[in-house]
Amino acid sequence: MKKTLALILTAVLAISMLAGCGGAKLTLATGGTTGTYYSYGSAIATVLSDATDLKITVTSTGASKANIQLIQDGDADIAVVQNDVAFYANTGTDLFAGEEAYADLRTIGALYSEVVHIVAAPGIESIEDLAGKTVSVGDAGSGTEFNATQVLAAYGISFDDIEVVNLGFGDSADALKNGQIDAFFGVSGSPATYITDLAATNDFNLLAIDEAHYDVLAEQYDFYVVETIPAGTYSNIAEDVQTVAVKAVLVCDASVDAETVYAFLSGMFDNQADLAAAHAKGELLTAETILDGVSTPLHEGAIQYFTEIGLDVE
Repeated sequence: MKKTLALILTAVLAISMLAGCGGAKLTLATGGTTGTYYSYGSAIATVLSDATDLKITVTSTGASKANIQLIQDGDADIAVVQNDVAFYANTGTDLFAGEEAYADLRTIGALYSEVVHIVAAPGIESIEDLAGKTVSVGDAGSGTEFNATQVLAAYGISFDDIEVVNLGFGDSADALKNGQIDAFFGVSGSPATYITDLAATNDFNLLAIDEAHYDVLAEQYDFYVVETIPAGTYSNIAEDVQTVAVKAVLVCDASVDAETVYAFLSGMFDNQADLAAAHAKGELLTAETILDGVSTPLHEGAIQYFTEIGLDVE
């Protein structure tokens, strides 16, 4: 009788835990309504809300830094951010310099690569050639500007060695087209529309980052991964170009319960085909890449899920 009662109580407890997790209502912070964070986040929310008991609401935001602040303030539960920005928040550096390190920020997993494109006018063949040139390094204070600083430093070039211009991606492409700058950095998914449009009217070079200089970057920053831009990605690029990338990752606060994070990941992987049908980036969700470039501690729910599917999370 006692054994039977104990089994019943255990079963009830397990069911109640699953019910509590399954019925979770979550806010997913993304980015601007015209960007990939928002469109892919909306696809994730729709698929998981339909296929699981999770109920996910998407909110449009100012992207990575704003999303981390929303998580920290409790105004969002999960967010899409760049892994380098997550690292800055976790360590209180660069974009978060002068702010208290966000020690409770946790990564759920990596989604896809945001590629460092270095677009240069014809005649500029290498990153070393950028010394003395006019280069747009992204908006002032942006993640792209920090990426540009770090990549150039790996080649022994500082902002003092170039004429710095701070323009967004579309404006940078226009400035190169009009001969106002010699090169620009753009960190985004590939192919990038602003570069595809530029290729329709202008010739340019994509500058490579070789293994030796990647190693210099990797010694200092865990968040970079090697990435290849395949030949033909842009109409005037006939050969593969090796560069680096940061990752778009899902993050949350350590206080989010493990069952919810486990259910979120399980829902994504169990319904990966539906995610891929809803958004092209869903095709890039794989167990082989889910931990690439993870730069902050994993959430305990993610550790449980990844261990269960046989990934090394040490």
